[in-house]
Amino acid sequence: MAKKKLDRRSVLEQMMALAAGAANDAVKLAYLTEERMGEIDGLDLGCLTEFKRSSNGAVEVKLTDRAAVLEKLLEQMKEEEGREMAAFLTALDRPLAPEEVSSDR
Repeated sequence: MAKKKLDRRSVLEQMMALAAGAANDAVKLAYLTEERMGEIDGLDLGCLTEFKRSSNGAVEVKLTDRAAVLEKLLEQMKEEEGREMAAFLTALDRPLAPEEVSSDR
C-alpha cells in the first residue's frame, strides 16, 4: 500500500474530525462478542487511542483528548491569521505599480 503524503490542510481536517468525532463505535467495540468480531472493519475508531479487555471481561477505553486537539487547532488558526495579517501589511507597504495608479487621483 502506498503511503499518502499529508499536507497541512489534510492534517488540520483530521484534527477537526478527531475533535468532532463520536465515541459510539468505540463503545460498540467494547460490546462485540467473539462471534461478531468481523464487524470491527465497519467501525469508525479514529478517536480511539487505547483499548483493553481483561480476562474477567472488564473493558478500558481511552479516547482522544478533545480539549487538547481543539487547543492545537486554535493555535493553528491564530498562526494562520498572523500570516494573513503579515501578508496584508506587506501589501500595504508595497508601492503601487504604474498600472495600478489611476490618472484621476
